[in-house]
Amino acid sequence: MKRRDFFKKAATVAGSAALGGSTLMADETGHPVDNRKVSDIALPQKRPLITYSDRPPLLETPREVFANAITPNDLFFVRWHMPMIPTYINPHYFSISIDGEVKKPTKVSLKSLKTEFEAVEITSVLQCGGNSRSAFHPTPGGIQWGPGAMGCAKWKGARLKDVLAKAGLKPNAAWIKFNGLEKPVYSKTDRFVRALELSKIHDDIIIAYEMNGEELPYLNGFPVRLILPGFYSDSWIKMLSNITVTDTKPPLHFMDHAYRIPDNNCECETPDHLAEKTKPIEEMNVNALIGYPVNGTKVRKDAELIVRGVAFDGGHGIARVEISTDGGTGWQAASLDDGKQGKYAYRTFTYRLTPDRTGSLSIMARATNTKGETQPFAHEVKWNRGGYKYNGIDEVAVEVLS
Repeated sequence: MKRRDFFKKAATVAGSAALGGSTLMADETGHPVDNRKVSDIALPQKRPLITYSDRPPLLETPREVFANAITPNDLFFVRWHMPMIPTYINPHYFSISIDGEVKKPTKVSLKSLKTEFEAVEITSVLQCGGNSRSAFHPTPGGIQWGPGAMGCAKWKGARLKDVLAKAGLKPNAAWIKFNGLEKPVYSKTDRFVRALELSKIHDDIIIAYEMNGEELPYLNGFPVRLILPGFYSDSWIKMLSNITVTDTKPPLHFMDHAYRIPDNNCECETPDHLAEKTKPIEEMNVNALIGYPVNGTKVRKDAELIVRGVAFDGGHGIARVEISTDGGTGWQAASLDDGKQGKYAYRTFTYRLTPDRTGSLSIMARATNTKGETQPFAHEVKWNRGGYKYNGIDEVAVEVLS
């Protein structure tokens, strides 16, 4: 497919998926809306996904995909902020501009990025900060994601620090600002620009041009995107086109006013008492999701059932995943994979059980990381106005037949 035809071939889809009902009271948190209908229409380079909008493209991955360590490109979730995205990018003429507090303003072409810098590969989870936002009540603003605004891929590219070295940083360099090619409709609307302190740059932050061994899918940021392992996806700028080095923190709407959480111990507030002090969301907290079985699966009494899923955190590493079939009273250890994909990747887990009675069976999964941080029960997750960083213990209900 020619990229100029991308949006011409993108069929119009429903603006929003139907929302599930809730009987929760204000300030209570439940489970995110699950098992939304997958669209009948697939956007280019994607299989049919849960579709909230096609402009900007907003696609969620179904739960059953999270039984595997790597999320296929055509099933990977999509989140853009602005409706204006280039309909054609010529990779032969594409370049990233580097300017600001540098010794030599530079343009790095896509070819140069692939040939002049050491290629490195990082396997990392990418997750929207508002993933599972539909669990919060009262409803925060933003996309009412279920649990599937996340994925894990092998990202290949050049180290950010190597690219910056090509331009040479001045002694007063302190912040790095990133901008992509998506644009707002109105000129006065702030563009989606993010910044990172120079002191937070490390070897695992790369500018990726491959995803799972292929060029980046168009909807996931072709031809290059920033990869910040362990951070929520709002910092992973897609179609990265400009890097500006500054000596002070730049004023940015999407860091100063959006994508922020209360700056207190619980990172929480109430609708009647909003926190006065807030901070940007950055590092992901510990989380786990059951990929099989999904809600409503029918299984047989006395037949072995293998529960499968994924667990992850912001890069400290998963220490254990536990399963409960009695509502969270007792917990049993699940088996983890070998962890060779790295500290930023999914750890897959499996747990074998044999249902011994018919009827409804609840299966819960909770992860604990190497820092000792454990997922709370869903009802224990505290509210915040943006609906960010939900990580309640996951739960699915299956029907056991005789």
